[in-house]
Amino acid sequence: MSAFPLAAPDLPATSADPAVFRRVLGHVPTSVSVVTTTTPQGPVGVTVGSFTSVSLEPPLVVFYCGRHSGSADAIIASGHFCVNVLAEDQRRVCAAFAGRTADRFATGDWDLASRAAPHLGGAVAWIECDVEDSFPAGDHVAVVGRVRSLAAADGRRKPLIFHRGQLVRLDRACGVHAPTRSFDWWDF
Repeated sequence: MSAFPLAAPDLPATSADPAVFRRVLGHVPTSVSVVTTTTPQGPVGVTVGSFTSVSLEPPLVVFYCGRHSGSADAIIASGHFCVNVLAEDQRRVCAAFAGRTADRFATGDWDLASRAAPHLGGAVAWIECDVEDSFPAGDHVAVVGRVRSLAAADGRRKPLIFHRGQLVRLDRACGVHAPTRSFDWWDF
């Protein structure tokens, strides 16, 4: 039996109302990333909150972007991208790439010269990918990437999290080490 009693929901579980959908799904914390590429016209990037791994063999990830996003179109057309997982002190970068800022890359410490896709200095992780596939997903487009290289910052950098409609920090008080053997069920 659960140590936590189940609370009665305050919203109808069958509602298709977009506001209810957004509110309930807002309880699922997500990472915040800026996905970038380089085009003949210059660097392109967009903030995404829907990024996850898909497969280990082959190594695949996916992000979702608004169906009418010019940045998503440019990323797909370029054939490659980099997912820059934002750190908790990079809220300004998140805002610049989420809006229609004229020069998004003026915010943050970007390496624009040495790679096919810009890398953000101070990010928690970088995942470079080739576009494997893309397809419509409701009012978004899913972009699947085959990972070709990746790296992470040292363990002191913490990710920026989106939860209940706000950018938040990972609560350090809850950072309890869990032995990996406790996750044996994960590898069926």
